[in-house]
Amino acid sequence: MSLAERLAREIALTGPMTVSDYVTRCLHDPQAGYYATRPAIGATGDFITAPMISQMFGELVGLWAVELWRRLGAPERVRLIEVGPGDGTLMADALRAARLDPDFLAALDLVLIEPSGPLRQAQARTLTESDAHPRWVADLSRVETDAPVILIANEVLDCLPARQFVKTEDGWAERCVGVTDEGGLTFGLKAITGPFRKPTYPVEPGQTVEVSEQQANFGRDVATLIKAASGAALLIDYGRARPEPGDTLQALRRHQKVDPLATPGEADLTQWADFPTVLEAAVRAGADVTGTMAQGEFLGRLGIGVRADALKAGRPDAEPVIDRQLARLTADDQMGTLFKACAIFSPRTLVVPAFEH
Repeated sequence: MSLAERLAREIALTGPMTVSDYVTRCLHDPQAGYYATRPAIGATGDFITAPMISQMFGELVGLWAVELWRRLGAPERVRLIEVGPGDGTLMADALRAARLDPDFLAALDLVLIEPSGPLRQAQARTLTESDAHPRWVADLSRVETDAPVILIANEVLDCLPARQFVKTEDGWAERCVGVTDEGGLTFGLKAITGPFRKPTYPVEPGQTVEVSEQQANFGRDVATLIKAASGAALLIDYGRARPEPGDTLQALRRHQKVDPLATPGEADLTQWADFPTVLEAAVRAGADVTGTMAQGEFLGRLGIGVRADALKAGRPDAEPVIDRQLARLTADDQMGTLFKACAIFSPRTLVVPAFEH
């Protein structure tokens, strides 16, 4: 029985399913979930991430980590953590760039947090020849706090789904997944039961508000770890920098947007990162936070222009390709503005690289 058939049967028996629960099942169902069974990242897959666009992205993140380690006092042990490492490309590029400081590499305890079995295998292959040997843990609660932490989470928040609430002429309702008379999946509205905190910003009838408990919990858990161990977490994702309405649910298959209900488990489902919610949860957990910064500005502050020039000097024949990669990562009409970066850190006196005032 397909995942679509199992979900339809479950909904018919127990009632409509929240958008958040639906996305979670589509991504992580043990038998047919996208990440559990068939993640397809890269040019020949369903979507591409910044580290796959250019080596410059991972290299600059690696240099960011080295500089942060120095600002932490260059401790003899430091725990470098990546949450959701994809196929391992970002970390491989970061570790290569980090060779500029052998003492940093010697201090590393490399920890990867990845729920997908197929992706853990891909990460192991990619990092076979790297300068640090990774170990995998199930979640942030399993990470020790006996050494400072440098955490990287690139395009993680968008995989943590949100419930959707719609303002109607008669009040608020929750958007859920139900079944049609023919047994197919469909979106519909359901009366809200239980507590619901109305947004404090303007919302017009017909507009959707997204609320992600999973993203809030991630911000809390990262902050709890950082507060206990000291260090900083770098979060990069596409999303909103201020509270606002919007239906951001999308499904990608072979780099094209498809109906999120059409083929459960066979497409990547995402929703925008809600940076205000994540950072608010981090502050409540006792850590300090930076503001959000456009990815283009963040990479610019780390020196991506200089790195691009160096690559072009070494490979003049590749100059057009490198220029296209640079534009893809930093241009306002590509990833430069929609994608944003922020940091969660402790102690308060720590100055996080690229976020200096």
